[in-house]
Amino acid sequence: MSLTIKNLTEPALLGEGPHWDDRQQALFFVDILQYTIHKYVPATGAHTKTKLDDTVGFIVPVDGTTDQFIIGLGKRFVIIQWDGAEGTPAKIVRELGTVDQDVVHKTRINDGKADPRGRIFAGTMGCEDHLGKVVPEQGSLYRVDKTGIHKLCSKIGLSNGLAWDLNKKACYYTDSEEGKIRRYDYDVDTGEISNIKYIFDIEKSDVSGILDGMTLDSDGNLWVAVFNSSSVVKIDPETGKILQRVPIPALQVTSVTFGGPKLDVLFVTSGSMNRGTAQEPPCGSTFMVTGLGVTGLPSTNFKY
Repeated sequence: MSLTIKNLTEPALLGEGPHWDDRQQALFFVDILQYTIHKYVPATGAHTKTKLDDTVGFIVPVDGTTDQFIIGLGKRFVIIQWDGAEGTPAKIVRELGTVDQDVVHKTRINDGKADPRGRIFAGTMGCEDHLGKVVPEQGSLYRVDKTGIHKLCSKIGLSNGLAWDLNKKACYYTDSEEGKIRRYDYDVDTGEISNIKYIFDIEKSDVSGILDGMTLDSDGNLWVAVFNSSSVVKIDPETGKILQRVPIPALQVTSVTFGGPKLDVLFVTSGSMNRGTAQEPPCGSTFMVTGLGVTGLPSTNFKY
């Protein structure tokens, strides 16, 4: 099967946080800067969205429901109710807490997803003085579970990609400002991470751009969106080598996840923020990549 790349949705300003919900056979994602959450159903092509009142860093369904989601709304973790219909308002049904209350500079929740046990890992980033210039070391990485909200690490510039490998007891994490992918020892029973080391440095590779969202395939390899590079790269986390580069027809590639009935489709979000030249469609679209010859791991919903 040959590699095929197809754009699925109308352009977003900053599409992010794709999450495949196996129960609904639907892709959920956000447009951070447009304050919107989105649902896309590949079987029908239906694409719906609704708007909130602040930046939305991520969206993950609440396990056992079809209309409740945990989102990062500004600096708050909240659970909302949304029926998935176009324009239907999303109602906040529970506030779980506000983070970074002790930070002088403005921050917001950026990327986030559920670990294999359904806990939410999500981080914050410093405000942007102007597009692409983030106030450094203002953010933190948090874990949200039934016991509350826990800070896992601080002095983060731009919190981004997350992935877990249970076989290797590893948690992978990216602070985009570092330009590196971190590996932590991961305890699946407690959700604790420890013993940081770096397994990839973009400055030492032949790829230029900014490391963004990522996911893991069933072979244990990382698929990483590279912002400002029009590409997704496949990385062996054991050697740090780039195994494959997938071209995406958008400059600002933001995140990736596997989905579809067989988990063999790579969904890719992107942005269309203007950096001096027009970001014309399909920039900002969500893309579907088929024919990669690999499968992903199931996304986990939030278990609370």
